Amino acid sequence: MGAQWKAKHKEAAANAKGRTFGKLSKEIMIAARSGADPDMNPRLRLVVEQAKKASMPRETLERAIKKGAGLLGESVNYERTTYEGFAPHQVPVIVECLTDNVNRTVAEIRVLFRKGQLGASGSVAWDFDHCGMIEAAPASADADAELAAIEAGAQDFEAAEDGATLFISDATDMDVVCRALPEHGFTVQSAQLGYRPKNPVTTLSEAELEEVEAFLSAIDAHDDVQNVYVGLAG
Repeated sequence: MGAQWKAKHKEAAANAKGRTFGKLSKEIMIAARSGADPDMNPRLRLVVEQAKKASMPRETLERAIKKGAGLLGESVNYERTTYEGFAPHQVPVIVECLTDNVNRTVAEIRVLFRKGQLGASGSVAWDFDHCGMIEAAPASADADAELAAIEAGAQDFEAAEDGATLFISDATDMDVVCRALPEHGFTVQSAQLGYRPKNPVTTLSEAELEEVEAFLSAIDAHDDVQNVYVGLAG
């Protein structure tokens, strides 16, 4: 669970799929501010690849690009906000949002944290590493994740979903690692800056873990929430 929390079986639910598309659309619109051509906009290209992996409809994807680039006559005014605190049983949590109304979002996030504890900026960030998270799939059967990590300059790697590998880099090195991985047998599917816990909690009972999962599910379901990072092992 540790790095970026994902709800169990969330891809099986149609409403969860819709939330995923909504979050990706926001990221696409933000990235498209720097240009509507993915070939000339590396950040947009990565988000588009992520959207394709999630099976976002082409029409939805193209509309998000055009809207973000200002080609539809609509302005996009999303602001990134980050909230820190604790889930039940003192499990540290960092929540990243994209919102067009900060006052509304902070009020609603505060309500969602009533079963935990909302902290001030920096209250739990010290217990996380801010790093690049690059998900890449092997381009061939003999691709070696450990060798690729070393050669591309990644700090670490671990297994991800569907046979992919998650490569961890310094925040400042993410783009360099993304560019290098294809030379060592891996196709980059997504890349983002995120948070990894330094000291994940490992002592929760099954009942306590279910309580934390319910708290995280409620946070993740909020329309403005983009990513949830939790200091929990497993």
